[in-house]
Amino acid sequence: MKIFPVAVLAGGLATRLGALTRDRPKSLIEVAGQPFVGHQLQLLARHGVERVVLCIGHFGELVREYVGDGRRFGVSVEYAPDGAEPLGTGGALRQALPHLGEHFFVVYGDSYLRAPMLPVQEAFLASESPALMCVLRNQNRWDRSNVVFADGRIVSYSKLAADPAMQHIDYGLSILSADALASAPQPVPFDLADLFAALARTGQLAGYEVFARFFEVGSVQGISALNAFLTSGEVS
Repeated sequence: MKIFPVAVLAGGLATRLGALTRDRPKSLIEVAGQPFVGHQLQLLARHGVERVVLCIGHFGELVREYVGDGRRFGVSVEYAPDGAEPLGTGGALRQALPHLGEHFFVVYGDSYLRAPMLPVQEAFLASESPALMCVLRNQNRWDRSNVVFADGRIVSYSKLAADPAMQHIDYGLSILSADALASAPQPVPFDLADLFAALARTGQLAGYEVFARFFEVGSVQGISALNAFLTSGEVS
C-alpha cells in the first residue's frame, strides 16, 4: 500500500527557544550534525513516505533553501507558505490542501516520531472516520496527558482542560481527510487542536495507540534528548 502524502506543520514562531531560534526556525536547529528537518525527512523516507508538503511561515525561505526538492533526503518536497499573516496549524493545512489530496498524514515540524506509519494508515481506512489521531500512554511522563482513548476512538481531547481520565497524549501523528476541514472556520486562522476536539465530541475522531517514545525539538531538554538518541546508534 502506498503511504499517503505527509503535511509537516513547520510555520511556528518557536518563541520558547529564545536565542536558538532568533535567526532560524525550529526545523533548522542543528541536532546530531545536521538541521533537524534533515533527520525528520530521512525518517519519513524510511517509513516509506514519498511525498511531503512543508507548511512554512516564519523563516520559511531558509527552510526552502536548505531542503530544496527533498530528493537528497529520499522524498519529494513541495511547499505551502502561510503568506503575509500566520494561518495557525489548521489554516496552514487548509492552505496546503491542493498539494495533499483526499487523505494525508499530519506531523509537526518539531517532532521525531518512530512509530510505523503503514499500520496507522490501515487503521484509518478501516475506521471509516474523517480523521485519526495516534496516541501514546503517557500518564503525564513527558508532558501533560490530554486524551481519553477507548475502543479505538478518541473520547475526549483537550490541550487546556486537565482530566484524571486522560492517560494518553496526542503523539503528533494524525491522518485527516480533506472533508474533515470543511467545517473549520474560514478564512480566519485556526488551531488544528480545536478541530480535533470538535471531531472527538461528535464521535468522528478515530484513535490508534502507538508505543515508540516521541522526541521533539520544541524545548532545550527535548533537543538534548533527541541528540543523545540520534548519536546512540539505536536509530531506526
